[in-house]
Order: sequence, then C-alpha cells, then structure tokens
Amino acid sequence: MTTAPARVLVVDDEENIRFLVESGLQLAGMETLGAADGRSGLAAVAEFRPDLIVLDVMMPQLDGFEVLTRLRDSGSRTPVIFLTARDATDDRVRGLTTGGDDYMVKPFAIAELVARVQLRLQQAGQLTQDSILRCADLELDTNAYRVSRDGEVIELSPTEYKLLHYLLANAGRVLSRAQLLDHVWEYDFDGNSSVVDTYISYLRRKLDRSEPKLIHTVRGVGFCLRVNE
Repeated sequence: MTTAPARVLVVDDEENIRFLVESGLQLAGMETLGAADGRSGLAAVAEFRPDLIVLDVMMPQLDGFEVLTRLRDSGSRTPVIFLTARDATDDRVRGLTTGGDDYMVKPFAIAELVARVQLRLQQAGQLTQDSILRCADLELDTNAYRVSRDGEVIELSPTEYKLLHYLLANAGRVLSRAQLLDHVWEYDFDGNSSVVDTYISYLRRKLDRSEPKLIHTVRGVGFCLRVNE
C-alpha cells in the first residue's frame, strides 16, 4: 500500500518565494499547491484540503492574520506556519495567538522551513514518508540530521548537509551549478559559481574516500550523485 504524500498549501503574493518554498517541499516528498493571495488561498483550502499551510502575512486586501482568523472561525485546525518580513515581537505574538503554529521571518533558509514543516506534520500525525535518503551505502536521515556511509557517521557542516540533501533528493540527475546555487545557497553569487566546486570538493573528501565513488562531474553541465555501472 502506497501512502499519499503530505499536502502543503503555500500562500504568498511573491511568485519567487512561492516557487522556492514549493520546490523545497516537493524535494522533501510533499505535494504542494500555490496561491497568490489570501482569497485564493482560502478558496484552495476546501478543494486541496492541505495537511499544512505556509502563509505569508503581508499580502494586499486580505493579509495572513485575517486568512487564519477566517480559517479558525470556520473550524479548521490545519497547522499554519507564517512567513513574514516583520520581525517585531508584537507581530510574532499576534501570529501565534491568532492560532498560528510557527513563525518564520524573511529572508529564511529553505532547509529550515522544510524541517519546520516536517516537524509540524509529524506532530499532527501527517508525515509518514521514509525519512532516509539513500544511494549505495550512503544514507541521510532527515529526522535525525545524520549522514553515514557504510554505517560510519560522517560529520558535515550545515552547508555541506544541504548540498548533499539536494544531491540525494535528485540522485541520478545532473544538476547545474546555477541550480545548486539557487536551491542550496538560495541566492546568487554574481555569476561566481566557484563556491559550488569548493563545497563539492569538501563532500568528496568526506564521502568518496572508498568505492564506489558517488559524486561525479559532468563536464560542461554540472554534478551528479549516482553509482556508475
């Protein structure tokens, strides 16, 4: 029997934010739907029936606080994580007392948001997918934040972990340096992609000390994590 993936509704009037959040959640095995404003977000709740909502606060016409108030008034107890550029204590308190479950201030790390979404889904009993990503004898446990190869635990920095997570989530696919910058570093280095090569070399030193080698360079394209046949 196959368990359906958790469904997450992402409501944000900034298209680039919606894209980044949905991409990160999809890579973690979730099904997503985006909404560009509060009204369309409310309409999507009934049809999409999300297990969790990622909700922007500062939206025109109907802000996130009002959206959540209407949801709670209608009897919905769907977990909500607020996203906002506001970092004032009063705004955080209002978000949580309105019935929100968590609160993240922009700019934020996608990896942290995904981890918080997973935590809330687990608490709600909605997250059932395997937390282990594997390739050959390499394993990454997203719940325990643990990486091992052939049973030996490997210590990684936060950036190395994010890079490996993205490579493992896309095992077998060739990823360009631009894709890695967008999804791991989440901002652009003014065209300088050498940071990607630097961190790939760090991972190779830690992960590819034994056979089979897993991280491969595809000349002129990018990098791929796979077992060569």
